[in-house]
Amino acid sequence: MKRLPLATALSVALFGTSAAYAGGDFYADFPVTLQGYQGDESHSVSYPGQIARHVLHDSLKKLSGRSTGDNAAEIKAQMMAYFKGDAEGRAILAPTSKAGFEIKQDQVDQLSKGKNLADKAYKGAVPGWPGNMSGEEVLAFMLDKAANNQGGYDSVNGMDYIQLLSKTAMGAVFYNQAVDVYLDERLEADRYPNDQPYKKGRHYTGKEHVWDEAFGYFGVPAHTMNLDAKTVYAITKGKPEAFKAADANGDGVVDLLTEMAFAHGYYAAAADKGGKSNYLKTITQAFIDGRQLIADAQGEVLTDAQRARLKAYADTIKSNWEKVIAEAVYKYAGSVYQDLKKIEIVIETNGDIGPVMRDYAKHWGELKGFALALQMGGKDLGATALQLNRLIGFSPVLLGNTQVTGIDANGDYIQAKSIDMGAYMGNMIQVQALLDEQFGLAARSNQIGDSLSALNAKLKSKETGEND
Repeated sequence: MKRLPLATALSVALFGTSAAYAGGDFYADFPVTLQGYQGDESHSVSYPGQIARHVLHDSLKKLSGRSTGDNAAEIKAQMMAYFKGDAEGRAILAPTSKAGFEIKQDQVDQLSKGKNLADKAYKGAVPGWPGNMSGEEVLAFMLDKAANNQGGYDSVNGMDYIQLLSKTAMGAVFYNQAVDVYLDERLEADRYPNDQPYKKGRHYTGKEHVWDEAFGYFGVPAHTMNLDAKTVYAITKGKPEAFKAADANGDGVVDLLTEMAFAHGYYAAAADKGGKSNYLKTITQAFIDGRQLIADAQGEVLTDAQRARLKAYADTIKSNWEKVIAEAVYKYAGSVYQDLKKIEIVIETNGDIGPVMRDYAKHWGELKGFALALQMGGKDLGATALQLNRLIGFSPVLLGNTQVTGIDANGDYIQAKSIDMGAYMGNMIQVQALLDEQFGLAARSNQIGDSLSALNAKLKSKETGEND
């Protein structure tokens, strides 16, 4: 029996009709519009390379915590195979099947062959990281450090490379490629025109595939508009209770190509599940509407008016995607603040500082990784980026009030005296205030109770010798 296409199968299940897909709620089954095409393909949506990179990222994250300290060379070689390699035979280490949540693919090449992360990483210098390195170089540096520190954790410098590598990679590859390449320069009239195939022998037009690839990097199921944020969040985590919702075509497995959520799609859902924001569906709907606009052109060159509308959809995607990342920075600034409060208490009570310092490094890694990602979308954030980098620094403030200030010729960190942990708590308040002011955030998870004005009042009272 011939299997129905995803959206058609969904239409049958939900509406009792076998009518062909014609837009609406699914990013699937847009027709072949390439004029003169004589092949057997019936729809033109294609973004397997982007999904392959999502699983390369997830697998790399899994590997980054496997160092025992004695197997550095082995772990680094394995990590490099996912980061820079293109050989066949790479297993998908994450996401993988678990009880109640069966996944269709278990090999990267089942998605797309010859893909890696390094080739698509941000080419510019990353000012928020020491060493004046490009995006690819920063990721390679973090990868090396993960392999050479047990469990991917450097307690001396407060670095959790599991989080740093993951969140930075999501920005350097997925966000950068989508908003600074596919939804930017490749939407111009002279790039990948809609009356030509994307490449010779392909069944989709230039503009169709450009748009598809950007959608793939966002990382959401094709049927996201029929799911709520909490469900998409649970799908990413492989929760059994979300399996039925994920398995849109009812074939008993979750297809990573069309039914899984990844990366910033997951973080959009994470922000939205509190009910204060709607990033997930705003972005997804803009992708669907833009794809329908391209399909409606029927393989003709897009007019200036059509491209203007398409760019408007792209602007909606870009601005909301940027906010998703800013929301994550905001959230983890709150987590770092809470960790610093706990450190104060543990020190005062002579408790075990190890576990709370580990949490502090984890949350700081997420904070810093997302802050770096925010700056790799091709948009000049100017003074906002400068201030954000100064407030967060190159490492968390460590016990003894030191902080990483640079990297020496051997690739080792340089530490110097810094502000104390109490003042660094104030920095986290300022981070949240800066992000809210610059990006107009809606979710604001982990909002720090103390306000910037209250902090300034405390600092002023100290300067004037008044009692707190």
